[in-house]
Amino acid sequence: MLIGAIGDDFTGSGDLANMIAKTGTETRLYAGRLPARAGGEAAAVIALKTRTLPVADAVAQSLEALRWLREQGAERILFKYCSTFDSTPQGNIGPVAEALADELGAESVLFVPSFPDTGRTVYQGHLFVGDRLLSESALAHHPLTPMSDPDLRRWLGRQTRQPVGHLALAALRGPDAAAALARAGRFVIADAIDDQDIDRLGWLARDARLVTGGSAIGAGLARALGAKAGAARRWQGAAGPAVLLSGSCSEATLGQIAAYDGPSRVLRVDEALAADAEFIAGLADWALAQPAPALIAASQGADAVRAAQAAHGRARVAEVIETTFARLAATLRDRGVTRFVVAGGETSGAVATGLGIQAFDIGPEIAPGVPALAAGPLRLALKSGNFGGPDFFACALAVLEGK
Repeated sequence: MLIGAIGDDFTGSGDLANMIAKTGTETRLYAGRLPARAGGEAAAVIALKTRTLPVADAVAQSLEALRWLREQGAERILFKYCSTFDSTPQGNIGPVAEALADELGAESVLFVPSFPDTGRTVYQGHLFVGDRLLSESALAHHPLTPMSDPDLRRWLGRQTRQPVGHLALAALRGPDAAAALARAGRFVIADAIDDQDIDRLGWLARDARLVTGGSAIGAGLARALGAKAGAARRWQGAAGPAVLLSGSCSEATLGQIAAYDGPSRVLRVDEALAADAEFIAGLADWALAQPAPALIAASQGADAVRAAQAAHGRARVAEVIETTFARLAATLRDRGVTRFVVAGGETSGAVATGLGIQAFDIGPEIAPGVPALAAGPLRLALKSGNFGGPDFFACALAVLEGK
C-alpha cells in the first residue's frame, strides 16, 4: 500500500479519496468498523469523525487507524484535516499529529492545508480563503470551529508541545528546499499557492513517514510516487428513490438549498428532540410522498444556530441533529431509497454510520472535493458544507443516477 490516510471527518476523507483516485491510484474509502484486511488497493483512506471529539478520544481513534494501516503494509501515512485547518486552540490537529509522529518515529512533519483549486492557500504562514485571510472569511463564524487567527504557526503552536517552523514559499521554490525543510524543525507549516507548489511538497514528502494536510497534498504525494493522472474509473449509477439531507449551516449550503426547486422540509432542533420511531417514520412518509426528491434540512442561519445552542447547549444540538439524520437514513434505505445526497461533514458521518457502511468505492467527481460514492446498491454524495456550486443538489442527483 503506497499511501495510508486518516481523515478527521467523512466529507474530507471522501474529498481526499477523490483527489488520490484522480491521479490514477486505486483508492478505497473505509468508514466505521474496519475489516480484517484491506482490498489490495494502492491507497486506503479511513474516514474518522474526530474533528470535534475530546482530544483523548481523537488521539485514540487515530492511533487505532494508524495501526490498522501499518498492518496492511502502508508505506507512508497521511493525516488529513480540512483545508481551512478547522479546529480550536484546544483542538485536535496538533495532538493527533503529535501522537502519530511519535508512534511512527517521524523526525519532520509537513503541514500542508493548501488546496489551490478551492481557493485555500498559505502564504507567509497565513491561511487565505480566496483573497481573504481566514479570519475575515465566513469560517471565522463557524459554529463548531470558529477560525479567528489565520497565522497557522501560532494556531498550531497552541495545540502542541512541538516547536512550529515555517517553510516559506521562496525556500520551497528555491534550489535546496529539502535543506530548508530540515532546518525548519519537527512540525513545519508549508506555504503553497498553486498546484506546482503542491507537487513540490509532494516530492519533498515522498519518503516521509508522516505528512499532514488537506486533500491536495494527497494528490501531490500520489503524483510524486508515480501515479498517472486521468485514469478512468468504472461507475454505474443507481435508479430508484432519492433523498437530500442537510445539516450544514454554511453560506454555500444555504444558497444551494435556496436554489433547489424540489420540495423541502425544515427540521427544527426542538422537534428533533422527540426523534422517536414515530417521528422518524413521519419524516420518511413525507419524503417518499413527494413527486421529486425531497430535501430535509436542519440548516439555518448563524443567528438561529446560536439561539438553539444557547437554549439546548452546543453538544446537545449536534447530538440531536446527527442522531435524527442517522435514524432517518436507515429508515429511508429500508424503504427503498438508493440515492442519498448529504450536506455537512458531521451530518455525512452520521448518515454513513446510520447506514452501517464499511467501505466505499470512488466514483466520478460531482464538484471539486466531492466524489460520487458507491456502497453495494447505494449511491451517495457526502458534501462538505462549503463545497459545490449553487446547483450542486441537482447535479449530484443526476450523477448518482448515472447521467
